[in-house]
Amino acid sequence: MDAFFVHFDVSGVDTWVFLPPLVAFVVSLFTSMGGVSGAFLLLPFQVSFLRFTSPSVSATNFVFNIVAIPSGVYRYLKEGRMAWPLTWVVIVGTLPGVFIGYYLRVLYLPDPKTFKFFVGCVLLYIGVRLLYEMTPRSQRGKKEMKLLEEKFNQHVKKLRESQKRRVSSGLPAEAVIKTLSFSLSRVEYEFWGQRFSFHTIGMFLLAFVVGIIGGTYGIGGGAIIAPFCVAIFNLPVYTVAGAALMGTFLTSIAGVFFYSVIPATEGLTTRPDWLLGLLFGAGGFAGMYCGARLQKYVPQKFIKLMLGVIITFLAVRYIFQFFG
Repeated sequence: MDAFFVHFDVSGVDTWVFLPPLVAFVVSLFTSMGGVSGAFLLLPFQVSFLRFTSPSVSATNFVFNIVAIPSGVYRYLKEGRMAWPLTWVVIVGTLPGVFIGYYLRVLYLPDPKTFKFFVGCVLLYIGVRLLYEMTPRSQRGKKEMKLLEEKFNQHVKKLRESQKRRVSSGLPAEAVIKTLSFSLSRVEYEFWGQRFSFHTIGMFLLAFVVGIIGGTYGIGGGAIIAPFCVAIFNLPVYTVAGAALMGTFLTSIAGVFFYSVIPATEGLTTRPDWLLGLLFGAGGFAGMYCGARLQKYVPQKFIKLMLGVIITFLAVRYIFQFFG
């Protein structure tokens, strides 16, 4: 069994070769349903379990995203659930933010304890906001979201009643995204007979801030922008997931470039551990494909609850570690 125990030179990690892909598969399977690559959970695993604490852990997380995300994006593209206007606004906003995030990580947050407290505060707001979205009070006035949820439940019931054999009761083939208008002021699209819209400038500013946080953390931003799109802009998670993953993929490429090419402070390692990142990415590739395929079979309430609980738990843990 010692033949499977590997030492990674850049990170200094010693672990079983099959552990990174296995962990990445399980994490990505669930998080990709909400448009999140899972990098935000893999980073604490690397820091706490593998003892990989240098800034290069952020770059390694970006490598994971680059390898893992294409499979999930492929599924959303194939099934017509890629909201392209949302995708482009997210990409344009996050790219410059990632560049700023690199410098924040290297110059001001090299200490893992301070770094995790910063991320914990951001994630705590997002997690609590998502959980609040599950309460009856938050649902008042959200007619489109209610109708979409009702249609999903009715579709499931109809399939179960009309077919005696076991079936995968997910979204129907006609549940695709259709762009209605795209301008500098507002974007509007249709999904399964319901219309949704958002302010273009507002989404751009959100993406820019998310890019800074994502570039600092090494997550590409999907873990932050997907919950915000659902909780703040009231967009259905079925239409957000593909755009968030595509944006995370492209910003991760930029992130790896910044961390690999731009000179860092003397004595500080910022380049990615490519082998470790590729192993995580291999597991994430399989997990993300399965998650994207299964998403249309899962009610969005469950997806939102799952993301809210995971993000809140992680945020509280980070904050407590800072004061511990």
